Amino acid sequence: MKIRIDQQEIDVNPGETILEAARQNGINIPTLCYHEAFGGQGMCRMCMVEVKTAHSTNLVASCTYPINEVIEVHTSTPVIEKARRTIIALLYRTAPQSEFMKKLYQEYKCVENQLEINENERCILCRLCVRACEEIGSSAISAILRGTEKRISTPFDEASTVCIGCAACANICPTGAIELSQTPAGRTIWNRTFAVVTCQRCGQAFATREQLDYIAQHTGIKGSESKLCDDCRKKNLAAQIEQYAQ
Repeated sequence: MKIRIDQQEIDVNPGETILEAARQNGINIPTLCYHEAFGGQGMCRMCMVEVKTAHSTNLVASCTYPINEVIEVHTSTPVIEKARRTIIALLYRTAPQSEFMKKLYQEYKCVENQLEINENERCILCRLCVRACEEIGSSAISAILRGTEKRISTPFDEASTVCIGCAACANICPTGAIELSQTPAGRTIWNRTFAVVTCQRCGQAFATREQLDYIAQHTGIKGSESKLCDDCRKKNLAAQIEQYAQ
């Protein structure tokens, strides 16, 4: 199927989202709550685009809009840019301590609004961390409370007994909202400190024991391979392939 995005004709597979089709063809659409590992959520609305069909023209979230007919898409119009500026301005007031949001606020030349500023916050409630914990970790965190008090945390803000300390949530967070500290002695996240395991090859601390146990249980990677960091595991695999080829 052929569609047009910003006057560029491209081939797409039915069911692909507009965002997927755009990125596969080098067309940038800004996002905040999207990650290719989890697909679209349609929460932040930063990825809004204008879609023209044979019957109508609408603004839609490109990360969740499946392409099932011939359409024409515009990723940047005055209406869309105004909407994005408004979204960024609102999210910046929600999370003014985030350097990421501050940079976006300045980049889009947003206009001040009268909403109350949450002075100490860096979280924009994009929920990417929750998705990462559901898919990669152990569902240790979730959105708690309601309304203006809603935030991401462990149950009752206590150290979670199911958290494996993998830090997937902190690594995927776009605004740096999740507190993580690591020393040679341990990794602290979500009010819990985990002992860290060092790579047998390079000596770098790379995982918690709980994380390695979880990986072994769900992927079968254990033994000597489980004691190597990702980089050294890749080097080890490359050496084995090279030796096999000889």
